[in-house]
Amino acid sequence: MKMNKRQLAGVAVAALMVCTGAFAQAQKEVTIAHQDMLVPFQALIDSGELEKATGYKINYRLFGGGGDVIKAMASGDVQLGQVGSSPLTAAASQGQDIKLFWILDDIADAEALIARNGAKVNSVKDLKGKKVATPFVSTAHYQLMALLKMEGLKAADVNVMNMRPPEIAAAWERGDIDAAFIWDPVLSKIKGNGKSIASSGSIGAKGFPTFDGFAVNAKWAAENEAFMVALTKALIKADENYRKNGGKWTADTAEVKAIAKVTKADAKDVPPAMKLYKFPTAAEQVGSKWLGGGAAKAMTDTAAFLKEQGRIQEVKADYKAFVTDAYVKKATAK
Repeated sequence: MKMNKRQLAGVAVAALMVCTGAFAQAQKEVTIAHQDMLVPFQALIDSGELEKATGYKINYRLFGGGGDVIKAMASGDVQLGQVGSSPLTAAASQGQDIKLFWILDDIADAEALIARNGAKVNSVKDLKGKKVATPFVSTAHYQLMALLKMEGLKAADVNVMNMRPPEIAAAWERGDIDAAFIWDPVLSKIKGNGKSIASSGSIGAKGFPTFDGFAVNAKWAAENEAFMVALTKALIKADENYRKNGGKWTADTAEVKAIAKVTKADAKDVPPAMKLYKFPTAAEQVGSKWLGGGAAKAMTDTAAFLKEQGRIQEVKADYKAFVTDAYVKKATAK
């Protein structure tokens, strides 16, 4: 049967729509927010390994703090993000549709309160009237405020300043601040001209533990389960590689160079900084300490403190709804 021009045009349009739809489906895309935290996953960003494993086009965006990551996820610009337990809790408390699906690290001693040499600060009580910088709503901010309270200082007693990591480094060099509660790579930079007053590990041991996690938009995750499982497998592999070989890593190791590149850290500072963290195994991820219950409890405790500080309006009755171990279990299923 011969077709007239109109029929031929209709067939062409239909064919184009089919091809375009197939191409769009094949070109699935996602945006992942990461921070300058020194964790094994960062080594995957520059390699393209995750793109090969998932088949997705991945856009990586570097953020200066968890609060900024959460805002980007709330706007829909970012689907997944690296975020500390404090901003994660704030987002969950405000009803954001997110799920914590992986513990990037137990922060342990990887964040610290450092007093600048010459600032005449030798203890927490010496911070009264001093300028102390930290990124607001971060895990460091949460622990700083908890520490001040434990030592009998009120928030008004200390000039706590909201600064992103690069801003802290610059202010430190100028002598504009007396102390900072921060993580690497800035932590390593300021230690050379300062003294440690307290660490995240010491504060965590007193009832205020913190962690960094990977969060995802819950609806997006449900619609892209294959990607989530593939990503989780890559996270497991990256952490296992670090546990097996990290002790031998130097500034010249490929993974260290990659981590330094994406976080803008000095390669020589990466290996010692990573040793301050603890990276849970896949089995530990789904255990009672983390995704199996401990993370939700830590979020509940964090929420109570954030409400007390006026950072959130309400504490959820249960934070388990914002945590899932499903992807770790599927990634490790035989």
